[in-house]
Amino acid sequence: MPPKENEDAMFILDEIKTVIKDSIDEAIGSQQFNHDKVTHWTNGVSESCIKRLAVLNKPFKYVVTTVIMQKNGAGMIMATSCFWDKAADGSNTIRWENKTMYVIVTVFGAAI
Repeated sequence: MPPKENEDAMFILDEIKTVIKDSIDEAIGSQQFNHDKVTHWTNGVSESCIKRLAVLNKPFKYVVTTVIMQKNGAGMIMATSCFWDKAADGSNTIRWENKTMYVIVTVFGAAI
């Protein structure tokens, strides 16, 4: 296991996964898809992620993207790409769903 000081400067996937899932639970919870609420939900998830990431107090600049899509049989293809230092930077994408919608959240962390 790496020393504690190295862990403080690492992009830890499990930590980011928890941030994303907790942010989705806080902003959306068990609600069903409602077109009128999508903008509120996407902003809520993204803002909650940023607040939770800031509390981690790690040396990263973060970018959070949130996509909400109604489950209606339509297809969706999404890709991300980055040119960065693989040893220091990282990203994590979580797909969450319920009976009526998909939520896809990506967090990018660039070391500073």
